[in-house]
Amino acid sequence: MQVLYACNKRLSFADKTLIMGILNVTPDSFSDGGIYYETEKAVKHGLEMVEWGADIIDVGGESTRPGAVPVPVEEEQRRVLPVIESLHEQTDVPISVDTYKPETAEKAIEKGASIVNDVYALRKPGMVDVISEYGAGVVLMHMKGTPATMQQNPQYKDLIGEIRSFLESRVRYAVENGVDERSIVVDPGIGFGKTLEHNFEIIARLSEIKTLGYPLLVGPSRKSFIAKTLGLPYHQLLEGTISAAVAAILNGADIIRVHDVEQVGKAVKIVDKIKFYRCGQTCRSSH
Repeated sequence: MQVLYACNKRLSFADKTLIMGILNVTPDSFSDGGIYYETEKAVKHGLEMVEWGADIIDVGGESTRPGAVPVPVEEEQRRVLPVIESLHEQTDVPISVDTYKPETAEKAIEKGASIVNDVYALRKPGMVDVISEYGAGVVLMHMKGTPATMQQNPQYKDLIGEIRSFLESRVRYAVENGVDERSIVVDPGIGFGKTLEHNFEIIARLSEIKTLGYPLLVGPSRKSFIAKTLGLPYHQLLEGTISAAVAAILNGADIIRVHDVEQVGKAVKIVDKIKFYRCGQTCRSSH
């Protein structure tokens, strides 16, 4: 699929990799918690990311870092809804809401969001109904456990096989419950119930997940597997993030979810050119 249907928005993957800019409206996200906690600062940064070339702005009001404590739905909505509404009024760039709560997803769509980025992949009761009713786009992510438990010694007998099987089952569930196939994106969940080595293997073998036939989102930005490998703090992971993003794109990623939109965007333009020429006539004819 080369076009994502998301409410009244259409996003094409035919000519380039899309960039999803991360906008955390939280006091405690792992690398930028508190920076954009105030609505005015969050909206300003969202519009900056649009200027830098973001194709989607992903607004989240609850940290899903390892060990994170759930946020009450009322507090999550207090954080994200004013930001989504203001961005919707000031830009045509699609807005995604990073939530697994159907109540928040519905209100966010009513305020202007067109995509739901769901780390629980529609496993929360009622979420699939919201996506189906509004015709929203949805990102179905693989996560082993919950944010509070996911990094407690995650183990797999067949890493890629288990991730692929899970995503396939969630896609089937979505479609059987009225979600348009053209509205679905899959995400292998870098850092969500994976060890350092798992994350590298996932990026190396993305092509095996891509065979599911759905747009593929990868979120390597400032993740701990990069920090641990380089021995650097989160605010010094730009080069590592770019490297992981480039590798992901060459292995099949259609959307890259990042904090550093301006810098990663420059790298994406170059790797898209390389990818275009690497795939030759097949790529040209599909464009």
